[in-house]
Amino acid sequence: MKIYFIPFNKKLIITIGIIILLAVLLFFLFSFKSISTFGYSPIYEGKTGKNEIALTCNVVWGTEYIPDILNVLKNENVKMTFYIGGKWAEENPELLKRIYQEGHEIGSHGYDHKKPTELSDENNKNEIVKAEQAIEKIIGVKPAFFAPPYGDIDERTSEIAESLGYKVIMWNIDTIDWKYKDNPQMIHDRVFNNEKKLDGGIVLMHPTDGTLKALPSIIKDIKQKEINMVTISELIKE
Repeated sequence: MKIYFIPFNKKLIITIGIIILLAVLLFFLFSFKSISTFGYSPIYEGKTGKNEIALTCNVVWGTEYIPDILNVLKNENVKMTFYIGGKWAEENPELLKRIYQEGHEIGSHGYDHKKPTELSDENNKNEIVKAEQAIEKIIGVKPAFFAPPYGDIDERTSEIAESLGYKVIMWNIDTIDWKYKDNPQMIHDRVFNNEKKLDGGIVLMHPTDGTLKALPSIIKDIKQKEINMVTISELIKE
């Protein structure tokens, strides 16, 4: 009986080992969907290391406070990202034009402020598309960002928004100004409760009387910390 010996090939063994290792890594990446690369993940902050923060405002009500909020922003030379409800846009076209013409960024807040996770895929698409059409008809620009009403989001609705060309934006600093609308100091303090969140932070606001009264001191204290106030597109561009 003849015995055959297969010569040991060290390079071949190493190559096979590398291939197996890569295959295992790819399996885990695709199976668990890395948040930064795979799947549909909302953006909660923009860690840039550049001392930047974005002020955002969801608009479907509180119309009476918006002109004065815009005056504060203009006086302080600060740009904000406004997420506009489509129905609100149709009812307030001139005010939307003013927001846009004064250099603020316009995002979408859906059409009729419905919870996305409670809607069918088709109705989710309709909410985003109708808002897009309403906004674009007035200012001639399609929004690039979608802030879901109530912050109600899951992977399915994120996927729908991204399939329509949107980045889904959430927040990591919530003023809860709809609750503390009569307490400007509380609104102010909630912005600064966690200093670590300020760099790359996304601040959620609404047009309330408390927000209007708190906004000058919020802007003043952010400036004193030498943090630049930028729009969402500037915050996440990298």
